Amino acid sequence: MVFQLNEAISPRINCTECGNCCKSLMVLISDEEADHLSKHLEQSREAFDEQYLEKGSNGLMIMNRMPCHFLSNNKCTVYEYRFEGCKEFPALHLPNFKDRLFTTFMHYERCPIIFNVVEQLKDEMGFERDTVVKKS
Repeated sequence: MVFQLNEAISPRINCTECGNCCKSLMVLISDEEADHLSKHLEQSREAFDEQYLEKGSNGLMIMNRMPCHFLSNNKCTVYEYRFEGCKEFPALHLPNFKDRLFTTFMHYERCPIIFNVVEQLKDEMGFERDTVVKKS
């Protein structure tokens, strides 16, 4: 059901009107992705890392700034070279949706696609919206 809702809703959302994912997500970056983008930007890998990346002691890399360095007017200026985490967000097309519920709900207010898919999913599943839980 999530796949179907995502296919119906995603084309109706213009991500460049929002850009929230690029403004607030921390995406893991692989060495291969950093190599690919640094080459496109005609920078040495060392210069690229220094300018754009933060490296953890465990070797994981993320962008060193939010919003993303490559976001301009809610558009990715390196779209064809963007990282896998950027390409797959909001990940509603991936299998095992139930395994990513925490992440999905964490981004519920951030992403209009996730918001609309979840709201439509509530309707499809007969979720009671008017129920108010009162504290005892």
